[in-house]
Amino acid sequence: MASDHISGIECVVARYDEDVAWTGALRCPVAVYDKSGAPGPLSLPNIGRETHTYLTHIVRRYPDFPEYSVFLQADPFPHLPEGMDAPGLWARIAQNARLGVSFAGFAWFKLKCDRLGRPHDMAGPDKRGRWAGRGGDIPVGEVYAALFCGPVPEIFLTPAPAGLFMVARKRILARPPGFYRAALDLVEADPQDERNTGHAFERLWNVIFNGKTDLNRPEWAD
Repeated sequence: MASDHISGIECVVARYDEDVAWTGALRCPVAVYDKSGAPGPLSLPNIGRETHTYLTHIVRRYPDFPEYSVFLQADPFPHLPEGMDAPGLWARIAQNARLGVSFAGFAWFKLKCDRLGRPHDMAGPDKRGRWAGRGGDIPVGEVYAALFCGPVPEIFLTPAPAGLFMVARKRILARPPGFYRAALDLVEADPQDERNTGHAFERLWNVIFNGKTDLNRPEWAD
């Protein structure tokens, strides 16, 4: 439908070797960052999970973002509401843009955890061999303390788990470029996610993009 054409949206997709033909249903520009080892202008090393991809995009693009940036894994559908396909995802994106939503997650579930990411299923049998940090805790509180001013919360509410969300330009720009460079440095210091740094960001995207500038550290200002 013509009403689904919404200007000012770009989708950023973190891909390894998944089939991304479904992105053709997204009626906006799509930047697919490829970590498969294939050469190309958007090729990246296969480190840091989708967190590395998203932060690299922000650091490279800052401050030239569209009105909305949508960040997606290359196979988002296992985490989306049951029955949601690519056109359905686009309909949700377009609706949020029309409503002026500043931040929204797309996963069917939400999370609540402590500073160690607990409860979590990092030791689950389905996680065996998938990354070096299997079985460890998630350093949510540690990463928060490294990036933000003020006391570290005891509990974190996560409305955008699985790294599937959209955010308004003004919310990205509420953090200075130095913040994103520091965040990227944290992820690159744990390239194979042995300490689960990339996982910690999955619990913190809503804090990163909450627009509260009083959380910004003075040293991140440019």
